[in-house]
Amino acid sequence: MGTSHRKSALIAALLSAVLFGFSTPLAKLLLEHISEGALAGLFYLGAALGLAPFVIKRGELHLPRDKKSRRYLAGAALFGGMLGPVLLLAGLALSAATSVSMLLNLETVATAILGVLFFREHLGRWTWVANAGVATAGVLLSFEHGRPSLLGGALVAAAGLAWALDNQFTSLIDGISPIASTFWKGLIAGSVNFGLACLFGAPFLGAASLPLLAIGGALAVGALSFGASITLYITSAQGLGASRAQMVFASAPFFGVLGSILFVGEHFSLMQGAAALILSMSLALFFFDAHEHEHEHEETEHNHAHTHGGPGDDNHHDHPHDTPPGPGEKHAHPHRHAPALHTHAHWPDLHHRHPHKPKTGG
Repeated sequence: MGTSHRKSALIAALLSAVLFGFSTPLAKLLLEHISEGALAGLFYLGAALGLAPFVIKRGELHLPRDKKSRRYLAGAALFGGMLGPVLLLAGLALSAATSVSMLLNLETVATAILGVLFFREHLGRWTWVANAGVATAGVLLSFEHGRPSLLGGALVAAAGLAWALDNQFTSLIDGISPIASTFWKGLIAGSVNFGLACLFGAPFLGAASLPLLAIGGALAVGALSFGASITLYITSAQGLGASRAQMVFASAPFFGVLGSILFVGEHFSLMQGAAALILSMSLALFFFDAHEHEHEHEETEHNHAHTHGGPGDDNHHDHPHDTPPGPGEKHAHPHRHAPALHTHAHWPDLHHRHPHKPKTGG
């Protein structure tokens, strides 16, 4: 992967973390007016509404054409769009916002373990050390404002597992752009969750009339913290691999802490400062885990952003064009990769999900 693409993917993951981190304290405030299921639905409907103009303008109102990618999209909608947010909000209703923000770091560890066990990702020693640091920081901050209830903590942990599955599924979707993928996930999951909330319970709390301000706020949070954030995350995951993108995204809880201070009135402490230092050092280890060895690429056809030549070229795109793009010009379209056997330094990404020999180091 080229240096330019790697830097862009890292920036995308960080921006995604900022936007998602602020959603936790804002959701805590919105739960005073909207039930968990209805709020989860509004968040993802907001994501779909925010992305709809871009999807329509780019002519991407279509699902992936291959069955495998459609199954990945369905899995992402089920685990990431339906189950994950409902579990998170249910846990948030029982726990402090800061504790929930930090417990979400379990998603990082779950993403890495699932990637190794089921999705052909390779993690070297530094990434495992970094994951241990992320988990440690999460544990420290989980108890800062009182231990979450057993049920609340279990619900947040289950949400982390659901989003870990979502992370792996979304990084494998081909044939549509990250924006289109997020739009479809938001539309499907948001409609189902909001519809179920209205069918089986009272979606709005408090006043008899619909709290229009709270609904507008929920849609706005969804557009930014779920629509824009998820799109940025998918872009990063396709460039870095889900596990490594998740390592950068693990900074989201600290933005959640900042949001809790600004919006909920919680206070920053020495324990939070120590955990922030541990997490920062852990994320730095992420940069040490590129590896080099002879590896084989299977024949594949997919669609993602790439360049031909220039500083961002990853040397995997030599297919022809009717109208060739300029050197380093980023573009996306369906393209085919022929089988290849070669050696170069790399991280796991869309082109590097090959098996590794047991003795391969990180």
